[in-house]
Amino acid sequence: MTEERPVAIALTDITRRFTAGGTLALDGASLTLRAGEVFGIVGRSGAGKSTLIRTVNLLERPDAGRVEVLGQDMLALDDAGLRAARRGMGMVFQHFNLHSRRTVAENIAFPLEIAGMPRDQRRARVAELLPLVGLEAKRDAYPAQLSGGQQQRVGIARALASGPPILLCDEATSALDPETTRDILALIRDLRDRLDLTVLLITHEMAVVKAICDRVAVMEAGRIIEQGRVFDVFTRPEHPTTRSFVAEVIGLGVPAGSLARLPAPRPGSARRLAQVVFTGPHASRPVVSEASRDFGLDLNIVSGRVDEIAGEPFGIMTLAAYGPAPALEAAFDWMRGLGLTVTELDA
Repeated sequence: MTEERPVAIALTDITRRFTAGGTLALDGASLTLRAGEVFGIVGRSGAGKSTLIRTVNLLERPDAGRVEVLGQDMLALDDAGLRAARRGMGMVFQHFNLHSRRTVAENIAFPLEIAGMPRDQRRARVAELLPLVGLEAKRDAYPAQLSGGQQQRVGIARALASGPPILLCDEATSALDPETTRDILALIRDLRDRLDLTVLLITHEMAVVKAICDRVAVMEAGRIIEQGRVFDVFTRPEHPTTRSFVAEVIGLGVPAGSLARLPAPRPGSARRLAQVVFTGPHASRPVVSEASRDFGLDLNIVSGRVDEIAGEPFGIMTLAAYGPAPALEAAFDWMRGLGLTVTELDA
């Protein structure tokens, strides 16, 4: 995503308190989305992420702060202006909220009907949307005849009916099984590319962020505690909450049993444990064998994996290194000199 693209959504110092004197649901949250990117907001239940996404289209009106969408100050709009602005923002929810007595085509057309679009134009628009979401064969089916994934595809098509440049996804995959989740995320990414959408997506699952997002913000207690490119946040998490989110997805954790089974160092030798993150041009370099050979160390791979995040190669490995203390220090310094992230662990 190029930084030259215009700003699509800017939230500045957003504060929201649901009851007088009550806990802040949002506490000075700020973020900026560039046009055409997929931006994820992740956090545990109660972190404020759903409240934050709903401030974008003012389903939740903040107590303080500034909301700008496509250059408009949303808080300055009158009712008519707000209705017009909302037509530029489709929204997809966790629960599909389809009309049970309407067909797929009729559900997709419903917002166009409310907006007063003539029937022929509605039919033409539905005919455009059905193949985009893979539901041509289901146009006359009713929601009860659809799987959960198919129902969410209807919800996505309905959200895009008016041709909005922005798509807001509020836990859009939380009610789906893992395989269907992957399909829906791939669909959203494909639609982003085809329609040049800006997508703001909230989730409690870091795996969803890894699969689809360009950038991510992590929320806790109504505040954004960390944000940046997905690759950077995954490979160099700074906040403890972010580290806990990332750990299971990319393997930051080290099995306690594996550590317990490590042999003690020989007399005259030291043992140091380190987690090494491989990124960039050295992601595929045989660093372990080079370090063992050049520094005269015994290196035991405790755990590790190779992956790809946002299209960039990435590897993480936990090493138990045995050898003279000066050689261990020199080896870790050499790895850091290559641009690798080396975090020493308690031995």
